[in-house]
Amino acid sequence: MSKDRFGFGKNWKSFLHNVNDDIIKNAENSLKEWLGVSNLSGKTFLDVGSGSGLFSLAARNLGAKVYSFDYDKDSVDCARILKKKYHPGDENWHIERGDALSTEYLSKYDKCDIVYSWGVLHHTGNMYKGLDNVSKLVKDDGKLFIAIYNDQGKWTKCWTAVKKLYNIAPDPLKFLIVIPCFIRLWGPTTIKDFLRFKPFNRWNTYKEERGMSPFVDVIDWVGGYPFEVATPEEIFDFYKKRGFEMEKLYTCGGGHGCNQFLFKKI
Repeated sequence: MSKDRFGFGKNWKSFLHNVNDDIIKNAENSLKEWLGVSNLSGKTFLDVGSGSGLFSLAARNLGAKVYSFDYDKDSVDCARILKKKYHPGDENWHIERGDALSTEYLSKYDKCDIVYSWGVLHHTGNMYKGLDNVSKLVKDDGKLFIAIYNDQGKWTKCWTAVKKLYNIAPDPLKFLIVIPCFIRLWGPTTIKDFLRFKPFNRWNTYKEERGMSPFVDVIDWVGGYPFEVATPEEIFDFYKKRGFEMEKLYTCGGGHGCNQFLFKKI
């Protein structure tokens, strides 16, 4: 892995120590709510860029046959750790190292009922190729659930510079970049919570939504490079041309972070 590419898996391995039944249940509920189902029995679920493996685990718990892959070897290890702990020897959960940009690699997969790629394809170095590749893995009437970084205009350029700096900085100095970013990203929200007499309310609800601590998430955000973005309209138009209709959209309100999309293949 090149020096300017962030090692997501190392960050995820530190997160795995915090995974518990509540976090897993919240991940399951997130999938059920977004997909509009009570379970995934009889469905195939392809997790493109499985990261910590948490949502692969959630999908398997809900009854899906799961295929997980990630470009980052440490992320692959994370998914395998969760499988060994919760589904040892399970033949309905397959985990590999793979590349979302490789059409040769992806050709091994049959089309799936659900293709899930949350906050991944904008880190591949060729986002639109990745977006196109995953579209070909969805069955007719199947679902594509993705999250892509929002285009913030000039702020995107600023964050790109921060991310590049973080990845080339010596490890002992990285905290000098992370701490100011943490204050910038979480300081205003934390102050508002205290003024509302609800200290750390957003911290707690964030953990419930994504199963990730704010500090781990900030490292993930600051380090996340390669880094590409898109407006919600650009993603909508891109998939409309490929035979998808949008069923659900959640935006980050024009700020930093991901816009989330649920598409149906028609």
